[in-house]
Amino acid sequence: MKHYKVIISGGGTGGHLFPALAMADEFKLRHPAADILFVGALGRIEMDKVPEAGYKIKGLWIDGLQRSLSLRNVMFPLKLMWSLLKSMAILLRFKPNVVVGTGGFASGPLLFMASLFNIPTLIQEQNSYPGITNKLLSKSVKSIAVAYQGMDRFFPKDKLILTGNPIRKSIAEGAMERAKAKLFFNQIPAKPTLVVLGGSLGARRINQLIEDSLDIFEKKGLQLIWQCGTLYYDHYKIHQSDTVKIMPFVSEMEQLYAAADIIISRSGAATLSELCCVARPALLIPSPNVSENHQYHNAKALVEKGAAMLITENNLPRDFETVFLKMLDPNTQMEMAENLKKLAKPHATQRIVDLIEALL
Repeated sequence: MKHYKVIISGGGTGGHLFPALAMADEFKLRHPAADILFVGALGRIEMDKVPEAGYKIKGLWIDGLQRSLSLRNVMFPLKLMWSLLKSMAILLRFKPNVVVGTGGFASGPLLFMASLFNIPTLIQEQNSYPGITNKLLSKSVKSIAVAYQGMDRFFPKDKLILTGNPIRKSIAEGAMERAKAKLFFNQIPAKPTLVVLGGSLGARRINQLIEDSLDIFEKKGLQLIWQCGTLYYDHYKIHQSDTVKIMPFVSEMEQLYAAADIIISRSGAATLSELCCVARPALLIPSPNVSENHQYHNAKALVEKGAAMLITENNLPRDFETVFLKMLDPNTQMEMAENLKKLAKPHATQRIVDLIEALL
């Protein structure tokens, strides 16, 4: 049995980290003897989540450039130089057969050094509008796995492979019945369910919108599963009722998607890939607080395919009720669900690991 050594670098957010973990799990399934090492950024989500998933991780002292004047920008050159040297030491000590990057601060210096050492490299870009790190790395890596068409606007065309984004296996399989999923959340099986997603910490503007719109939902006969986030639960739990279930966080995402008839959500890349697989009509409200405004571009890519509806935060007061009522039309929902199915790539993880194997 071949003893492969693989380094995977990605994190900073769940959108970068969870695809990396999905790849690691699939590679380990195929090659049980493989030695997989993660490289992340000190103080970020990956430093806790990767060991919890059973993998080793090394941390780099690295941060991104801030858009405003900040002391952190003064420190950036020093951190970058330190991270390049640390990356070189990790590569020389671990001697990987391949290095994979899924985005995040740490992947830049690590994959740059790996390409200098002629180690086979692959980046996986989750978004329809890539960040500056992956744009720079694209010149030196061997392969680029992408989730959206038209990415040759940003990357060398001969390196691109359209794979989709890795998603959780339980969601890709989507085996749970809708009625059973609604009962799991103490919902009425025959009643339409609106699911609201704002991320694990929550989205302040979405929560305010839902609170202001509870009368609309009641008049339209909807029941809610409202994931308001851990930061906001104490404030909004007063609205809990027989038809409004409020939760700080939902770990059983396959049941949550299965219970939904329609969804209001942010538009992170991983979430949209999951929505395509479960084919639930969605109203997307992109977060304006992300680099390169990539959530807006992700959402727009689905809207252009007739697979979702989009309202920016600035336009919520003016447009929400009109757009939401349009979403309740059964024909609109059916059309959106069909278009989502066309965009689904449930086997993305396997395809990306195929590409990694091809580099070995």
